[in-house]
Amino acid sequence: MSIEGLVEPRFSGVADVITASLTAGTDLGAGVTVYVGGAPMVDARGGWADRHQTTPFGDPLLCVYSVGKAVTAALLMQAVSDGLLDYDAPVADVWPAFGAAGKDQITLGQALSHQGGVCAFIDPVDPALWLDWDACCDAIAALPPQWEVGTSGYHPQTIGFIAGEVLRRATGRSVGEHLEDIDGIHCGLSPADQAEVGRMTKPPRAPDLGPITPIKQAAFLSKWSAAAGVDRATWMSAQIPASNMHATSTGLAQLMGAFATGQWRDQSGRKSVTPAARDQALSERVQGDDLVLPFTLSWAAGVMRNTDHLLGPSPTAVGHYGFGGACVLADPVHEVAIAYVPNKMSPDLVADPRAINLINAVYAAL
Repeated sequence: MSIEGLVEPRFSGVADVITASLTAGTDLGAGVTVYVGGAPMVDARGGWADRHQTTPFGDPLLCVYSVGKAVTAALLMQAVSDGLLDYDAPVADVWPAFGAAGKDQITLGQALSHQGGVCAFIDPVDPALWLDWDACCDAIAALPPQWEVGTSGYHPQTIGFIAGEVLRRATGRSVGEHLEDIDGIHCGLSPADQAEVGRMTKPPRAPDLGPITPIKQAAFLSKWSAAAGVDRATWMSAQIPASNMHATSTGLAQLMGAFATGQWRDQSGRKSVTPAARDQALSERVQGDDLVLPFTLSWAAGVMRNTDHLLGPSPTAVGHYGFGGACVLADPVHEVAIAYVPNKMSPDLVADPRAINLINAVYAAL
């Protein structure tokens, strides 16, 4: 089993890691892209599109689940750089209704670092609410905080609506509309784009959430914690930025360049993020035992900072994992951007061993 595409000789070890994973069956099909200093070093993919191994992997759009949170964070960082938003200003300055029930002083930076305390609906709601952008935003805005600012509690779904509504109000465009200008990343798929989506294999078991608390139950395990009971096409056409983005590794790595070097491109041309905006985006905003995920985490403004080697060997790396194994990483010191997109899902919430092996191989080549 081999992969096809660009692999610069210095990064042959990265290709070896992916090839070995495909050969062993740890991966079924996967795409991997690595940029260093804004230049592509690896942009390759291989394996199979189906578990029967009858169709080559190709270059499909795959659901990257929570990696969409990093994508949205990059779009917000650009808006901050453009002077349209301020991490230290209350969300309610842009979205007045969000200030209800004692949330009027929660800043954008606090919200993006999962400190806002509205990680889920404790009381039952119709699961179809997640498919209605305006109604879902109204419902989230009305929620009281479930804890005080200063502690992180991962927001599996609500963070995408909070970040996306702030972005929409500041720029006049939704997350999905912004991504229409970016190749290889989609939120809210058209019927034509849905035809390019690859199938994912289910993980062998549920992820380990640690001891189940009422907050974890509401965030992950309630009947209304995500859109349920809808057909696949309807779900893919909705905009749920924190969990239903579809992407290629190429598109993700290019956008993560915004964090890695401050430079990236969309269809209109080269984009730049100011050093001040990037520094603010990557600065630690909260650190400690998360109330929803069973990890000790350090959060920046929408991306995870590297702790306990959850993102490989470099302490200056930031990134995000997606349910099933997708991963993006950016390292501003080494000017590295990495994206890994598999179609064989694992139960690991973070630090999927496949992604860690890939990240380690990248740093070994630097």
